[in-house]
Amino acid sequence: MKKILLTIFIFTWLQAGTKPRARDLGFHFDGIPGSLNAITDVSGVQVGHTTLMEGEGKLVQGKGPIRTGVTAILPRGDRSLDDPCFAGWSSLNGNGEMTGTTWVEESGFAEGPIMITNTHSVGIVRDAVISWRASQGSADASGYWWSLPIVAETWDGFLNDINGFHVKEKHAHEAIRNAKGGPVEEGCVGGGTGMVCHSFKGGIGTASRVVTIKNQDYTLGVLVQANYGDRKNLTIAGVPVGKEITDLMPRDSYEKNHEGDGSIIVVIATDAPLLAHQMKRLARRVPMGVGKVGGYGHDGSGDIFIAFSTANSNVAFSDGTVNVEMLPNGLMSPLFEATVQAVEEAIVNTLVAAETMEGINNNKVWALPHDRLIQIMKKYNRIN
Repeated sequence: MKKILLTIFIFTWLQAGTKPRARDLGFHFDGIPGSLNAITDVSGVQVGHTTLMEGEGKLVQGKGPIRTGVTAILPRGDRSLDDPCFAGWSSLNGNGEMTGTTWVEESGFAEGPIMITNTHSVGIVRDAVISWRASQGSADASGYWWSLPIVAETWDGFLNDINGFHVKEKHAHEAIRNAKGGPVEEGCVGGGTGMVCHSFKGGIGTASRVVTIKNQDYTLGVLVQANYGDRKNLTIAGVPVGKEITDLMPRDSYEKNHEGDGSIIVVIATDAPLLAHQMKRLARRVPMGVGKVGGYGHDGSGDIFIAFSTANSNVAFSDGTVNVEMLPNGLMSPLFEATVQAVEEAIVNTLVAAETMEGINNNKVWALPHDRLIQIMKKYNRIN
């Protein structure tokens, strides 16, 4: 009977054109999610994607195949330019890039959109954010003068013509224009289009948690671009899934072992009133969530995380003394736990949403098979 119901659920998802998420498969995760179980549960946060997919077969540099894109996170939606958020960043293994973090560290604020793309498109996306900002003007009466955009990356060259530089200024602008609240599309979309996670298809994933501190509810959400990890280490809800599914390994024309290489970018949002040094503290908890799924920060991995708070608006550009709210450090532990929980679930949501993909030279990465995953979880008594 349960097998019949599962078949009906999958058919319904296909008919609706939506993708199942980890909880739809019957998995349990610790913590209480927000209504959307997404970073957009934090009021005001918007997410937009531009997805580029074209061509098949042999790699012809500059022509394709193309499997890439751009993802934009707007911390305060349309107000992201004029009202920076307290922010902090951290890294597990630094074989990667997130531009603008020197100024985040110095100033304590994240200003404008946070963008994610492929490794060789960071420059064009950074420049595109500047051109977009210039086109929007500025709250400053003197006009728009400078910015240090926040743009992060992971490498999609296993599936994508990464040296073809297919991401253009217009694609970054489109991702920003597409940004909205509500449900967030996951899997092979935006910057995550061509990514690989634990030797299964990876990409974009999100999750959220609601915590109560001193009778006040706060929301914390994360978005990940997952492109990291060995198969053998993949763990879901404590189950060694990577040791159970040893086939369906990526088909690789390079004849090179890419196991463990890759990166993960994590963006954390919360409405809890935290200051910059406290946002860094949240970002430093991300590796524990990554580790629960089997990430260890390999030498070739760029594991970079940024966190921001949407509380304390209209303080960055004040010309006088401002008053800010701050949750004391001693009350932050529930948010640390929520960060670890949401990161773990967001990565699993990535794997569940992503679909099998072929790219350059017919390189192929398989999706994590839902039916086999469910049977494995039943074997370990994680679902009934």
